[in-house]
Amino acid sequence: MRLVYLASVWLHILAVTAWLGGMLFLILVIVPWMRAGNRQTGVSILHDVGVRFRTVGWVCFAIVVATGTFNLYVRGVRLQSLMDPAFRTSAFGASVCLKLAVFAAVVVLSAVHDFSVGPAATQAMQRAPDSPQALRLRRLASWMGRANALLALLLVALGVAIVRGVP
Repeated sequence: MRLVYLASVWLHILAVTAWLGGMLFLILVIVPWMRAGNRQTGVSILHDVGVRFRTVGWVCFAIVVATGTFNLYVRGVRLQSLMDPAFRTSAFGASVCLKLAVFAAVVVLSAVHDFSVGPAATQAMQRAPDSPQALRLRRLASWMGRANALLALLLVALGVAIVRGVP
Protein backbone atom coordinates (compact mmCIF):
# COMPACT_ATOMS: atom_id res chain seq x y z
CA MET A 1 0.00 0.00 0.00
CA ARG A 2 2.87 2.39 0.72
CA LEU A 3 4.11 2.16 -2.86
CA VAL A 4 0.63 2.92 -4.21
CA TYR A 5 0.34 5.88 -1.81
CA LEU A 6 3.74 7.25 -2.91
CA ALA A 7 2.77 6.85 -6.57
CA SER A 8 -0.47 8.70 -5.87
CA VAL A 9 1.36 11.54 -4.10
CA TRP A 10 3.83 11.72 -7.02
CA LEU A 11 0.99 11.87 -9.56
CA HIS A 12 -0.82 14.48 -7.44
CA ILE A 13 2.27 16.70 -7.33
CA LEU A 14 2.93 16.16 -11.04
CA ALA A 15 -0.64 17.20 -11.96
CA VAL A 16 -0.45 20.29 -9.75
CA THR A 17 2.93 21.19 -11.26
CA ALA A 18 1.62 20.89 -14.83
CA TRP A 19 -1.48 22.92 -14.02
CA LEU A 20 0.25 25.66 -12.02
CA GLY A 21 3.23 25.84 -14.37
CA GLY A 22 0.95 26.22 -17.36
CA MET A 23 -1.02 28.99 -15.66
CA LEU A 24 2.14 30.84 -14.71
CA PHE A 25 3.47 30.47 -18.26
CA LEU A 26 0.30 32.02 -19.65
CA ILE A 27 0.33 34.86 -17.10
CA LEU A 28 4.06 35.61 -17.12
CA VAL A 29 5.02 34.86 -20.74
CA ILE A 30 2.12 34.70 -23.19
CA VAL A 31 0.01 37.62 -21.93
CA PRO A 32 2.92 40.11 -21.65
CA TRP A 33 4.17 39.02 -25.09
CA MET A 34 0.69 39.56 -26.49
CA ARG A 35 0.44 43.04 -25.00
CA ALA A 36 3.84 44.05 -26.36
CA GLY A 37 3.26 42.86 -29.93
CA ASN A 38 0.59 42.69 -32.58
CA ARG A 39 -2.59 42.49 -30.54
CA GLN A 40 -4.63 40.70 -33.20
CA THR A 41 -2.01 37.97 -33.65
CA GLY A 42 -1.64 37.81 -29.87
CA VAL A 43 -5.39 37.29 -29.39
CA SER A 44 -5.31 34.38 -31.83
CA ILE A 45 -2.28 32.79 -30.18
CA LEU A 46 -3.65 33.33 -26.67
CA HIS A 47 -6.93 31.73 -27.73
CA ASP A 48 -5.20 28.70 -29.30
CA VAL A 49 -2.85 28.21 -26.35
CA GLY A 50 -5.68 28.77 -23.87
CA VAL A 51 -7.93 26.17 -25.51
CA ARG A 52 -5.12 23.61 -25.59
CA PHE A 53 -4.14 24.34 -21.99
CA ARG A 54 -7.78 24.21 -20.87
CA THR A 55 -7.82 20.50 -21.71
CA VAL A 56 -4.57 19.94 -19.81
CA GLY A 57 -5.89 21.91 -16.85
CA TRP A 58 -9.14 19.96 -16.55
CA VAL A 59 -7.34 16.63 -16.89
CA CYS A 60 -5.02 17.82 -14.10
CA PHE A 61 -8.07 18.73 -11.98
CA ALA A 62 -9.47 15.21 -12.43
CA ILE A 63 -6.13 13.67 -11.45
CA VAL A 64 -5.85 15.97 -8.42
CA VAL A 65 -9.37 15.07 -7.24
CA ALA A 66 -8.74 11.32 -7.61
CA THR A 67 -5.28 11.29 -6.06
CA GLY A 68 -6.16 13.84 -3.37
CA THR A 69 -9.15 11.77 -2.28
CA PHE A 70 -7.03 8.62 -2.17
CA ASN A 71 -4.19 10.39 -0.33
CA LEU A 72 -6.56 11.69 2.34
CA TYR A 73 -8.13 8.24 2.69
CA VAL A 74 -4.72 6.67 3.27
CA ARG A 75 -4.01 9.35 5.88
CA GLY A 76 -7.23 8.39 7.71
CA VAL A 77 -9.51 11.20 6.55
CA ARG A 78 -13.06 10.09 5.79
CA LEU A 79 -16.13 12.06 4.78
CA GLN A 80 -17.42 11.88 8.34
CA SER A 81 -14.10 13.36 9.50
CA LEU A 82 -14.94 16.55 7.61
CA MET A 83 -18.19 16.82 9.59
CA ASP A 84 -16.49 16.32 12.96
CA PRO A 85 -15.92 19.65 14.78
CA ALA A 86 -12.89 18.22 16.60
CA PHE A 87 -11.28 17.32 13.27
CA ARG A 88 -12.08 20.69 11.69
CA THR A 89 -10.57 22.60 14.60
CA SER A 90 -7.31 20.63 14.67
CA ALA A 91 -4.42 22.17 12.72
CA PHE A 92 -4.42 19.23 10.28
CA GLY A 93 -8.21 19.20 9.87
CA ALA A 94 -8.43 22.97 9.43
CA SER A 95 -5.72 22.80 6.74
CA VAL A 96 -7.54 19.98 4.94
CA CYS A 97 -10.90 21.77 5.09
CA LEU A 98 -9.40 25.06 3.93
CA LYS A 99 -7.57 23.34 1.08
CA LEU A 100 -10.79 21.63 -0.05
CA ALA A 101 -12.69 24.95 0.09
CA VAL A 102 -9.98 26.80 -1.86
CA PHE A 103 -9.82 23.99 -4.42
CA ALA A 104 -13.60 24.17 -4.87
CA ALA A 105 -13.29 27.94 -5.43
CA VAL A 106 -10.53 27.35 -7.99
CA VAL A 107 -12.65 24.83 -9.88
CA VAL A 108 -15.63 27.22 -9.99
CA LEU A 109 -13.46 30.18 -10.99
CA SER A 110 -11.72 28.07 -13.64
CA ALA A 111 -15.03 26.90 -15.08
CA VAL A 112 -16.38 30.45 -15.34
CA HIS A 113 -13.10 31.67 -16.86
CA ASP A 114 -12.59 28.74 -19.26
CA PHE A 115 -16.13 28.29 -20.51
CA SER A 116 -17.72 31.74 -20.25
CA VAL A 117 -15.57 34.82 -19.69
CA GLY A 118 -12.46 33.68 -21.60
CA PRO A 119 -14.30 32.69 -24.81
CA ALA A 120 -16.46 35.84 -24.62
CA ALA A 121 -13.34 37.99 -24.22
CA THR A 122 -11.69 36.31 -27.19
CA GLN A 123 -14.74 36.81 -29.39
CA ALA A 124 -15.09 40.45 -28.35
CA MET A 125 -11.39 41.12 -29.00
CA GLN A 126 -11.60 39.46 -32.42
CA ARG A 127 -14.65 41.57 -33.37
CA ALA A 128 -13.54 44.94 -32.00
CA PRO A 129 -10.36 44.85 -29.89
CA ASP A 130 -10.74 48.42 -28.58
CA SER A 131 -14.45 48.26 -27.77
CA PRO A 132 -15.54 48.84 -24.17
CA GLN A 133 -16.94 45.29 -24.04
CA ALA A 134 -13.65 43.76 -25.22
CA LEU A 135 -11.64 45.81 -22.73
CA ARG A 136 -14.00 44.91 -19.87
CA LEU A 137 -14.00 41.19 -20.68
CA ARG A 138 -10.23 41.14 -21.21
CA ARG A 139 -9.68 42.76 -17.81
CA LEU A 140 -12.12 40.36 -16.16
CA ALA A 141 -10.47 37.31 -17.76
CA SER A 142 -7.05 38.61 -16.76
CA TRP A 143 -8.18 39.27 -13.18
CA MET A 144 -9.71 35.79 -12.96
CA GLY A 145 -6.50 34.18 -14.25
CA ARG A 146 -4.38 36.04 -11.71
CA ALA A 147 -6.77 35.26 -8.86
CA ASN A 148 -6.68 31.59 -9.82
CA ALA A 149 -2.88 31.61 -9.85
CA LEU A 150 -2.78 33.16 -6.37
CA LEU A 151 -5.30 30.62 -5.09
CA ALA A 152 -3.20 27.85 -6.67
CA LEU A 153 -0.14 29.08 -4.76
CA LEU A 154 -2.24 29.07 -1.58
CA LEU A 155 -3.20 25.45 -2.37
CA VAL A 156 0.50 24.55 -2.55
CA ALA A 157 1.11 26.20 0.83
CA LEU A 158 -1.86 24.35 2.32
CA GLY A 159 -0.58 21.08 0.88
CA VAL A 160 2.73 21.66 2.64
CA ALA A 161 0.88 22.49 5.88
CA ILE A 162 -1.13 19.27 5.61
CA VAL A 163 1.99 17.13 5.20
CA ARG A 164 4.47 19.04 7.34
CA GLY A 165 2.18 20.67 9.87
CA VAL A 166 1.19 24.27 10.44
CA PRO A 167 4.12 26.41 11.62
